[in-house]
Amino acid sequence: MNNYLEFEKPLVELRDKLSELQNFMVDNNVDLSNEMLKFEQRIEKLESEIYNNLTPWQRVQIARHPKRPTTLDYIPLLFENFMELHGDRYYGDDKAIVGGIAKFEGLPVTLIGQQRGRDTKENILRNFGMPNPEGYRKALRLMKQAEKFNRPIITFIDTKGAFPGKDAEERGQSRAIAENIFEMSGLKVPIICIIIGEGASGGALAIGVGNHIHMLENTWFSVIAPESAANILWKDSLKGQLAANLMKITAPDLKELGVIDEVIPEVKGGAHNNHNEQALALKNIIKNSLIELSTYSAESIVEHRHKKYRVIGE
Repeated sequence: MNNYLEFEKPLVELRDKLSELQNFMVDNNVDLSNEMLKFEQRIEKLESEIYNNLTPWQRVQIARHPKRPTTLDYIPLLFENFMELHGDRYYGDDKAIVGGIAKFEGLPVTLIGQQRGRDTKENILRNFGMPNPEGYRKALRLMKQAEKFNRPIITFIDTKGAFPGKDAEERGQSRAIAENIFEMSGLKVPIICIIIGEGASGGALAIGVGNHIHMLENTWFSVIAPESAANILWKDSLKGQLAANLMKITAPDLKELGVIDEVIPEVKGGAHNNHNEQALALKNIIKNSLIELSTYSAESIVEHRHKKYRVIGE
């Protein structure tokens, strides 16, 4: 299976030729340093041309990369002593949402994040990162617990949307999402939300009401997926690329509209290319947010959150 995207193909071909040239040098004991330098310069130039001029649809593709780091990839790189907590105390435990308690540079925090799988088996276990109502109720239980013990809340958003199945609707999917949005708006502790992959529909909003909302550079955040929007607008889901280019769903667009607070730069080519380096960029953003929000009182933190949403789009 290729781990590169279609628009990266010219870059991959150049890298393959460079590798062939290196092998030829070793096998034949010849000096081709000048030729290699030219190849490296061409690769560097092409990388800049591609990754500095990504279209919204290309960013959507990077956000969906199978090797992209997930919530459980970031947790050990960012936090210490993570203890996962399970269950909503009503129905069961939804593995599409992970949550628990950890420490961030010595500070106790509550972590909640959507979790998708790497392969078919894990995706089935995690329901492809699409939570059921019990997942959102688990998240709310942990958020209320965080408020009780005065712990900041950090959420990691990465979902194609809430699970749309019949069973989920029967168990109150829409109500679970609405309750989370309502309750998060009034929690008296700082909430930091970070979109690390896809942020689709109510599935993302249900853990996405925060004082600070940050997005990794190559992610998207919208009330609907591009393919679904294309299906509604043009009766053709294959026009998802056109929809993505029109919908203003990427981090730079949403920063300009005032929906998010910070765009977190990604390593060249996307977060999947270096998990450790990407985690370091995330750590700095989280640290700065916690420092800023720690100056607010409980009442002020709620007012700060309300004011943030009132001015979106002005």
